[in-house]
Amino acid sequence: MTHTLMHQKLKVADVILNSSHRIDEIVTVYDEERLPIGTKTVNGKPDKQMLNVWWSNRRIPLSRSGLKDHLEREPFLTPDVLQMKSWGLSLSDHYWMNPVATPLNWDEINFFDNAFSEDVGHLLMGEKHSKPLDLVSPDNTSDGWLKKKWKIMDGKRYLVKAGSSPAYQEPYNEAIASLLMDRLGIDHIPYHVVIEDDFPYSVCENFVTRETELVSAWYVMQGTKRPNHVSLYEHYIACCEAQRLTSVREEIDKMIVVDYLMVNEDRHQNNFGLIRDVKTLKFIGVAPIFDTGTALWFDQFTHMMGSTKRLACKPFKSNHENQLKLVTSFNWLKLEQLSDIEDEIRALFIDSLYIDETRREQIIDLLKIRISKLKTYVEQFSKSVDDVKDDVTQNMAYSGK
Repeated sequence: MTHTLMHQKLKVADVILNSSHRIDEIVTVYDEERLPIGTKTVNGKPDKQMLNVWWSNRRIPLSRSGLKDHLEREPFLTPDVLQMKSWGLSLSDHYWMNPVATPLNWDEINFFDNAFSEDVGHLLMGEKHSKPLDLVSPDNTSDGWLKKKWKIMDGKRYLVKAGSSPAYQEPYNEAIASLLMDRLGIDHIPYHVVIEDDFPYSVCENFVTRETELVSAWYVMQGTKRPNHVSLYEHYIACCEAQRLTSVREEIDKMIVVDYLMVNEDRHQNNFGLIRDVKTLKFIGVAPIFDTGTALWFDQFTHMMGSTKRLACKPFKSNHENQLKLVTSFNWLKLEQLSDIEDEIRALFIDSLYIDETRREQIIDLLKIRISKLKTYVEQFSKSVDDVKDDVTQNMAYSGK
């Protein structure tokens, strides 16, 4: 069936989708410039394989917690079917598939301006939902392995995300990260915790608007081949700077520091990136830091928390200590701003049925240890920088310059 890949109201390309809703053929390209980032060849032409990767990544991942059990209750529902039920619309960007046989109007269907069903969100969260299901929802294109749903409150779009058993700690981690970044003056998406039916959920407002869209780091880097001698970190910085963005290195360094403090295990290339202007297609800047829940030994028994064995780290190194070495300046970091943060963190856990006092205090103590370790590292880093400066000054004096 022929569909037109759209960017808001603008035609990008006509494509033929097969019965599995994969792109079989790119029929006509109307606007090469508006093809999704990372889906073009070096000559600027559309790459069908990469376009299929991009399109497939707009489906709910099969790794989503509880997905199989919830979909089994609704015959014929699969991630690819759900994707097409809402034409691939998302709250992260402005692309969608318009059926040529029965064309639709962006103004009437986009989720930024129009109400949407919460049935799919309720279904995927294991909650009660209406029947028959209304399947027009941005939940059909949501990413990530944790249960989540989009919700409209006071006219604004919010993402509500669950935690995982046994501690359901991820929502609290999001709130802790928000506290840290508030104090450190780091641009981020604020999260708060709500309790529904005794379970905790993190809630954040959508930071993508009618005028902007998120382009993940993975797609930012697809447009340029990385030379073998260039690290992934430097390659990403170079790709961003090629878009005439300034201060990218400092913003990424801030993310690395936050992930070090939080012991974030899942900063993959799809949960950080850049913000782009929808009309001009120019990049505006680095996206605020978001999605820091998979952290602070969230999936460990309390007595096992603190161990760094088999501790995952992403996206640039597999070890947090090594990744921290990528940071070239800590001049922006004021760790004294984190003093006396313990009471604020304790207050987050007041209504928790799954995190007892022992685990709560363990989380606080381990975070204090991370702060102390970072302070020591920064002091040693500053001393080594000063030593280098002294050596340069002495050499210049010796040479008579």
